[in-house]
Amino acid sequence: MTAYVLAAIVISILLGYTTKINIGLFAIAFSYLIGCFGMQLKATEIIELWPLKIFFVIFAVTLFYNFPLANGALEKLCSHLIYKCRHFPAFLPLVIFFVATIIAGLGAGYYTVLATMAPMILLLSEKTRLNIIIATLALNYGALAGANFVTSQSGVIFTELMRGAGVANDNAFTYALGIFAATFLVPTVLLGGYSFMNAKNSKVAIDATLPEPLDRKQKQSIVLIFLMMAIVLIVPILHLLMPQSSSIAFLNSRIDIGFIAIFFAVISLLLKLGDEKTVIALIPWNTLIMICGVGMLIGLGVEVGVIYQLTDWLSTNVPIWMIPVLVFVISAIMSIFASTLGVVAPALFPMVPPLAVASGVSPVLLFVCIVLGAQSSSLSPFSSGGSLMLGASQDVIDKDQLFLSLLFKAVPIGIVTGIVAILLIQFIF
Repeated sequence: MTAYVLAAIVISILLGYTTKINIGLFAIAFSYLIGCFGMQLKATEIIELWPLKIFFVIFAVTLFYNFPLANGALEKLCSHLIYKCRHFPAFLPLVIFFVATIIAGLGAGYYTVLATMAPMILLLSEKTRLNIIIATLALNYGALAGANFVTSQSGVIFTELMRGAGVANDNAFTYALGIFAATFLVPTVLLGGYSFMNAKNSKVAIDATLPEPLDRKQKQSIVLIFLMMAIVLIVPILHLLMPQSSSIAFLNSRIDIGFIAIFFAVISLLLKLGDEKTVIALIPWNTLIMICGVGMLIGLGVEVGVIYQLTDWLSTNVPIWMIPVLVFVISAIMSIFASTLGVVAPALFPMVPPLAVASGVSPVLLFVCIVLGAQSSSLSPFSSGGSLMLGASQDVIDKDQLFLSLLFKAVPIGIVTGIVAILLIQFIF
């Protein structure tokens, strides 16, 4: 059965890429065929593999964060942040990166930031004479880093996937912070180095006009975001600092980002910060179906021992220092054609706890390798990030030229930078 499950995962990715049909739907169909007819499981047992907790958390968090998206608060905040930095044109790559990080970290998520900011950033690149590859890397890195924050979309998904793989709640929170730190610091060093080296000879010039101020409802949305982030972050951090406190431990065990997000979504509705139908329509249903559908197939893989077989092979046939690099490369190759959130993370995260035990490699390092690897090639034209960037280029720059630049410049830069970062992290820690 192991070979059938692995083949089903690969075929689902290929079919999804060639037909443009959601990979999760193919994964659900294969789960039924393999589970019921190959493993003799009942249909109800297959349905129970649907990752209900992940589905609920993503639904709840995106529902709340869709209010500032629907009322334009995050988009207007983005314009104000770029305007504030108009006096530092040579550091425009870092400005784009930090702005995208902030907007994504406030809940917009990776895909939304890329879809909304890409046309503006590509146009800004043309007007300011900023290198197009650096501009796309800065935006992509920022959207990824911000989305990886523990209260934003990707960070929430990573945390839940870790818990589903058997990682304890406190450790999952700590590992998620490690992923955010790595995906924030690596681009900061890369883009900061580029900006400083080109500061004297830079011909970049920002010509920005003062954006309109945020209205009352938009300000209320931003305030609610910070309130929710404070509630979700403060208690776990206090528990890490004071593990002996029984009251804090009790609160920490009751904090659930999904229910808190629903609570704040209800407040947003009562304050009329957005239209209910519009907000619900903005929920990333395609991503939900992809993550949960692939999750069902991965669940079957766990049942037949795929994860432990891969773990055993890696721990016995690969030198220990090479394991993080190999995990990084596998993730990067998968991400060229598939989604980080929908395929790569659900497929590889369950492998980390047993691999860490068998090899002695730190689990947080392995989680970081998976995410860094997947995100290093996320600008591939065949993946969702590159596709969004190409879609935004239609009225701004030559699409064919951007296609080649993303595939043969941006992706190699991302992969090489990631490998160097992984080697340095291993050397330092």
